[in-house]
Amino acid sequence: MAVDAGAALVPVQPRSRSKGGGLWRYVLIRLVLIIPTVFILVTTVFFLMRITGDPITAALGGRLPADQLQERIHDAGYDRPLWVQYLEYLGGVFRGDFGTTITDRRPVIEILLQYGSATLELAIYALLVALIISIPLGLIAAYRRDRWHDAVLRVMAILAYATPIFFAGLLLKLIFSVWLGWLPVSGRGNTRTELLMAGIDTPTGIYLLDAIRLGNAAAIGDILQHAILPAVALGLLTAGVFLRLIRTNVIGTLGQQFVTSGRSRGVSEFRLVTKHAYRPALIPIITVMGMQIALLLAGAVLTETTFEWKGIGFMLAEYLKARDFVAVQGIVVMIAVVVAATNFIVDIVAAFIDPRVRY
Repeated sequence: MAVDAGAALVPVQPRSRSKGGGLWRYVLIRLVLIIPTVFILVTTVFFLMRITGDPITAALGGRLPADQLQERIHDAGYDRPLWVQYLEYLGGVFRGDFGTTITDRRPVIEILLQYGSATLELAIYALLVALIISIPLGLIAAYRRDRWHDAVLRVMAILAYATPIFFAGLLLKLIFSVWLGWLPVSGRGNTRTELLMAGIDTPTGIYLLDAIRLGNAAAIGDILQHAILPAVALGLLTAGVFLRLIRTNVIGTLGQQFVTSGRSRGVSEFRLVTKHAYRPALIPIITVMGMQIALLLAGAVLTETTFEWKGIGFMLAEYLKARDFVAVQGIVVMIAVVVAATNFIVDIVAAFIDPRVRY
């Protein structure tokens, strides 16, 4: 085929991907993936709870006469085929109905709304503790890499992650409450603070926020004192993960071209670490934070039980002891939904910060 030498050659531009389109496509995909995730979690929890039989027999078997027990089972519908119960429960979950507890006959959603704010408050405190501890220590470990400071901090991170939460909580209580007497042993506040919180007309359930709204400095101080030990016990678990991640990412960032250029211009190593290298290294923290929320919620069960912090974890332990599997099932499903939604939000935030996540 002859080619006209005088014809102009038009360069073919590669098809570029729209920045906004890529982001919204990523958001849509992540949103759609929540549906099968929640469906699988709800299905798994439902059938696991049915392995031991119907919840009425599990909770009240041996404490009621046989005829009354069968009547309760029939009234609750647990004598119907399992697939019918499953479809009914699935429909209730999508309507926001997680069932009614067996032991105290309360809607599970009411328990979630009443005690969920306490768990949220504790998780926020623990996350703040984790960031306050891990960011400066991670930077120090990266700055002093392969020296004794680095080795000590890495061992501390492993210990923080590996130490059982209940053991850390008991140790903190023994040292700071029993021996030193500096901090309260348990609870979210003293009797005066609890009465003050109970008298609020429209409480948020987050004690610190409610105390700030009231402008009560004494209550604010008391709430913060009660929050220190459980927040540290739960926050150390996440701090160990964050510390190692920050150290690794900062060391990796220090080998990149822009840091090498700054070093060649005479910028000090300390300034490179604290001003330039740590910001890009914090991006993976946001991604990992979604997974750590699940870890915090799981750890909240032991933390709240150890410190008698009356949140969702504390109530879950109480209903487990009472063998109230309807309440346990509802609480576990709700926690799974919260974790899925949190991961979705974290993924979107990470996509906004780092465009590479979208592709």
